[in-house]
Amino acid sequence: MVSRESLAAQRTDAAARAAHAASALASLVHDRQGSNDDDEHDPEGVTLSSEWSRLSALADAAADEVRQYDEALERWDAGAYGVCASCGRPIPEARLEVRPFARLCVPCAEKAG
Repeated sequence: MVSRESLAAQRTDAAARAAHAASALASLVHDRQGSNDDDEHDPEGVTLSSEWSRLSALADAAADEVRQYDEALERWDAGAYGVCASCGRPIPEARLEVRPFARLCVPCAEKAG
């Protein structure tokens, strides 16, 4: 069963991942600042642009996950957690276990998706 404490703990984990990804991206930017190396043609390693893209995607995904947990916690505090935002029916516990920040029940999610 999902509890507010488990939501808060999962949010903390997501925030740590977001901070780590943002730090790695900042480190990459710092390390490459002022450099005009042509790493796009370096057969030895990952290109700057691909690493930048990877880290940016990780940071964006982690930040989005934190936002979703924040919204889930707001719904919890408002007494609306576990209620489908579309049809108003309860979201099954199994869905909330897998996707604790779910706003929609499965049928409504399938319609929206």
